[in-house]
Amino acid sequence: MRPITLSLLSLAIASSTFSHAAFATQPLSTLITEGKPILDLRYRYEHVDQDNTLNNANAQTLRTRVGFQSGKWYGLSALIEADNVSRIGDASYNSTRNGQGDYSVVADPGGSEVNQALLRYDHSLGSAVVGRQRINLDNQRFIGGVAWRQNEQTYDGVLGQLKPLDGMTLTYAYIDTINTIFGPGNGRFDTPANPANIDGHSHLLNAQYVLMPELTASVYQYRLGLDNLAAGGQSSQTTGVRLNGVISGISYALEYARQKDYADNPLKLDSDYYLAELGYTIQGVALKAGYEVLGGASGPGNRAFQTPLATKHAFQGWADIFLLTPANGIKDAYLGGSAPLLGGTLAAWYHDYRAERGSSHYGSEIDVSYAHAIPGVKGLVGLVKYAGYNADDFSVDTDKLWVQLQYSY
Repeated sequence: MRPITLSLLSLAIASSTFSHAAFATQPLSTLITEGKPILDLRYRYEHVDQDNTLNNANAQTLRTRVGFQSGKWYGLSALIEADNVSRIGDASYNSTRNGQGDYSVVADPGGSEVNQALLRYDHSLGSAVVGRQRINLDNQRFIGGVAWRQNEQTYDGVLGQLKPLDGMTLTYAYIDTINTIFGPGNGRFDTPANPANIDGHSHLLNAQYVLMPELTASVYQYRLGLDNLAAGGQSSQTTGVRLNGVISGISYALEYARQKDYADNPLKLDSDYYLAELGYTIQGVALKAGYEVLGGASGPGNRAFQTPLATKHAFQGWADIFLLTPANGIKDAYLGGSAPLLGGTLAAWYHDYRAERGSSHYGSEIDVSYAHAIPGVKGLVGLVKYAGYNADDFSVDTDKLWVQLQYSY
């Protein structure tokens, strides 16, 4: 973490010392006595079958997360959390770190890393956080934690939230390092194509106002200065507005954003993002249809609308074919939903992908999952999940299957 973050951390520690002297009526021991341990275990089997020369991937991994969330002392609290990802069985997959380039990718490298380490201050008018932390803004389309992967994406920096009015939240964050899903770094295979850490200077601004159940409005600007990514053109300034709510049982979301180059980006960026989505829930069955566009742009290099810090697995299909937006952009028309089934939850989605510029039909995808709590063990949930991408003009046919058990204490 860079000096500015460390200075703020020192200030927070000094502040806590002063507070203890001035407000000795609340015992400092509440930080421990009212705290709680963190324990989360997630076993996953992932199979990847692609219509190319790569060998099928079969990965078994176990993520162990341990930590401690303190209680609050005059609004001040702390959290420490560490992850370990371990391989079970043969390394017949490309983790991006194990040198198994003859296999398809399962981006869950082994290793241990501090996932979060932070100080937090809560006040009736807002909060402040300094250190390594999760940052998930709006629906995570632009800023998120990629919690699906075994190694979560977290951020080193400072974040402040102000709540001047009921329903209004003003957020600002300064980020100097992004700890990606490809970490921890091991030197040999840590490349600009899959960096364990992304360095730079990024500023995140987001204002959200819940006016009523029928309307939540968000405006944002994300200035991403990302220094060490192989794919050029990802340092950007994205400015947008999002509207969502529920009217007479019908949910909706409308969003528009414009992306420009930023922070000495060698490419001249100028592309748009559009989203329109409708949903309806009846007797526990949630249906949704949407249309999302990430614009392409002409000129040398890939100047399409990019979302490098998004929780990408939640968008444009679970097969993760479009982690980098193609140069001609992408139009994703999708339909699906979820329903209760035999005490669990069944979800299914269909995607149709086309180029935003030109007439190419990239392909289509079907995604299906079923999750169910395991009887007799509180906190244990099982998941079976499948993604099938049928290629037309982009990439190759890809099938992915996951079997997962997760225990949270």
